[in-house]
Amino acid sequence: MSQTFEMDDDLRPEYDFTQLPVIARGQGRKRSTLTVQLDPDVAAIFPDSGAVNEGLRLLIRLIQQTSSQAGVQSVATSKEA
Repeated sequence: MSQTFEMDDDLRPEYDFTQLPVIARGQGRKRSTLTVQLDPDVAAIFPDSGAVNEGLRLLIRLIQQTSSQAGVQSVATSKEA
């Protein structure tokens, strides 16, 4: 048994819902984005979010390498003492 429903469109044409805020519902609602404003000189180097993410990931790798090398050096220095 298939039921079909007809909706009466009783909204007036002057109603404008285009300015209403969109509220996320469902699975994707927990995902959030972070908006960051770049200074013009930085934005000239990083034209889009992909470039910013790539640059930040490179910086993270460099920091991790430097900190792990510093840890190795400090262990070697403490063993020599």
